[in-house]
Amino acid sequence: MAHPDHVADLDAVRSGLDVLDAPPAPTARRPGRRFARTVLPPLVAVVVAVAVWQLLWAAAFWPEYKLPAPLTVWDEFWARVSDGSVFGIVWTSMHRAVIGFAVGVVIGTPLGLLVARLPLVRSAIGPLLSGLQSLPSVAWVPAAVLWFGIKDGAIYFVVLLGSVPSIANGLVSGIDQVQPILLRVGTTLGAGRLAAARHILLPAALPGYLAGLKQGWAFSWRSLMAAELIAVSPQLGLGLGAYLEQGRSFSDMPTVFAAILLILFVGIGVDLLLFRPLERSVLRARGLAPA
Repeated sequence: MAHPDHVADLDAVRSGLDVLDAPPAPTARRPGRRFARTVLPPLVAVVVAVAVWQLLWAAAFWPEYKLPAPLTVWDEFWARVSDGSVFGIVWTSMHRAVIGFAVGVVIGTPLGLLVARLPLVRSAIGPLLSGLQSLPSVAWVPAAVLWFGIKDGAIYFVVLLGSVPSIANGLVSGIDQVQPILLRVGTTLGAGRLAAARHILLPAALPGYLAGLKQGWAFSWRSLMAAELIAVSPQLGLGLGAYLEQGRSFSDMPTVFAAILLILFVGIGVDLLLFRPLERSVLRARGLAPA
């Protein structure tokens, strides 16, 4: 018969394990504390950056045509907002980026699956994907213009070469971290290759895949800006890259700064509105973030 002290110790251990297994209790978040953690730090960073910019301008280390005042750049930006042209500029670039990225996902996802699951394919094109990922996308712009002309095809070609390697490599990295026992269990339960890829590999590799998608979008956006900077034509319309090149051609630094800020704002907005919520939902589904 077990000693009463031993029974009490076992009960204490069980209760401790139950506490560890149980999800953390939701804590009430005060609006003020949430604002201080999420909104206030970036606002302070922006204010500090603008203050430093204003001080550098006031110190006159560089002439006005090299470093305009923040207010001058704001006037240029607000002029584009007031006449409505900023929305056309952003839309021209955004719809190209979204279409190119979507096609990149369609191509990069099955390609990543093939590279991850077939050793021969990985040996053949795995190093090529890594090399393409490290190759600056701007290097493809001259070849794309010669092949497709100064048309949308050249821009989409550059965007695809920027996004597909990152998406495929992200999926490969995620699949490499999937425990083999999961696939063996799926095979035992009768799952074929397609079913295993859909119901086991992709969900288990979702964190790595999502990181690849996020990086693929960043590379798509950078590739698009490089293509629009070089392939400038009235037929292509006025996108953010062409708007930036327009400012450079006329030595108009307020336009250059306004274009850079627009490119930055779009990139930050996509991350905050799309990828950040996806990351949080994936972490919550795995018990790594509070509900």
